[in-house]
Amino acid sequence: MNSITLKSYLVLFALLPNLLFAAENQPLQKSTDLSSSTAAKIQPIDHIVAVVNEDVITRHDLDKRYARAVQQLESRKTPLPPHDVLEKQILERMINDRIQLQFAAQTGIRVDSAMLDRAIERIASQNQMSIEQFRAALTKEGIAFDKFRDDIRDEIILSRLREREVDNKINVTEAEVDAYLDAQAKQGVDDEYNTAHIMIRIPENATTEQIQAARAKAQKALDAIRGGADFAQVSASYSDSPNALEGGAMGWRRGSQIPTLFSQAVTTMKPGETSDILRSNNGFHLIKLIDKRTQNKATIISQTHARHILIKTNEIVSETDAKNRLAQIRERIENGSAKFEDMARQYSDDGSATKGGDLGWLSPGETVPEFEHAMDTLKPGEISQPIHSPFGYHLIQVLERRSQDVTKERQRLLARQTLRERKIDEAQEDWLRQLRDSAYVEYHNAD
Repeated sequence: MNSITLKSYLVLFALLPNLLFAAENQPLQKSTDLSSSTAAKIQPIDHIVAVVNEDVITRHDLDKRYARAVQQLESRKTPLPPHDVLEKQILERMINDRIQLQFAAQTGIRVDSAMLDRAIERIASQNQMSIEQFRAALTKEGIAFDKFRDDIRDEIILSRLREREVDNKINVTEAEVDAYLDAQAKQGVDDEYNTAHIMIRIPENATTEQIQAARAKAQKALDAIRGGADFAQVSASYSDSPNALEGGAMGWRRGSQIPTLFSQAVTTMKPGETSDILRSNNGFHLIKLIDKRTQNKATIISQTHARHILIKTNEIVSETDAKNRLAQIRERIENGSAKFEDMARQYSDDGSATKGGDLGWLSPGETVPEFEHAMDTLKPGEISQPIHSPFGYHLIQVLERRSQDVTKERQRLLARQTLRERKIDEAQEDWLRQLRDSAYVEYHNAD
């Protein structure tokens, strides 16, 4: 996870799922005196705005989520859509999140307290804060720490669910990589595009009327954009994409990383232009080309040959135990009474243990940031102090470094990643649509 500011985290988690909330029906006290002072004390009763399978979303839930979404949009300086339009978008997002969380719970996905604590510690660390400082910062921003924990828990659950249901089922063959590289060679330079996306989803097995209604909605969005409306505002008002409230931003991607339907459009567009309506199996789409640039294909990078010893922490092995054990191992290696590779084979919890902890030649980005940062500070032959990462605690030794032209290897790796990302994007849309269509959703008056 890249290091970002606390403010960015607060914006990110402003749109995370709310706590499951059951409304209490508290009757108003009877009174014959409806003076202005008495009436001013009367508070509206919370009520249900949507039923999602056997769960409910209340007006209280929706109002809290709406306030956070407004805060996010204002922080991005995105013009606010009309209240009813934005509220409808937020309610749909809440329904989709709730359906996924329910499915995750039914299929056994859990996040224990230890894993949650480690995730929050990493967030605090990346903001250069202790847990106590991070808690105080959240409180200052008006965010309850317990609520923040629940939001993080939900986000981890959703990530694991999508990984299990979609990502892990995606396979890219060597033949597909070869075909992709052949096509790239014929095409020449692979430009990179910064794009934003609006999607109007069509239900599975949609009727003619539903398809026509979706296309009409897409046309209305396109007319608004070409009439001068801000793309991000239109995205927040119309788009069914998961990142609708973030302006539909897709960021910088190579043309080959963008779904074929979109890449065919952006290659003929100029920065600032928005495509005509595009049709896929999932619905109708609008693509805005924000900017484009030419990629330098030569890839010469600094690689590090390293090995490590990993001690994982769990209910039996505490963090203190892991650090002490590695400190003792390090001392034995440093004073010459033991060899690194022998200690790795005997004590390391990593799959590299059988190879004496040897990880081979590592390129930038191939390890988690904590590991890479520590590795980059070492000189050849030097052994690190115990280093903490999401996997546990490590001793790292750098064996040698080199500058390497990895153009061909890198091209195959990038090709595989590109094809995988493209398949994942398409598969996730199909999966989310099927999950939503299989759920029971009943809307109540949201006023």
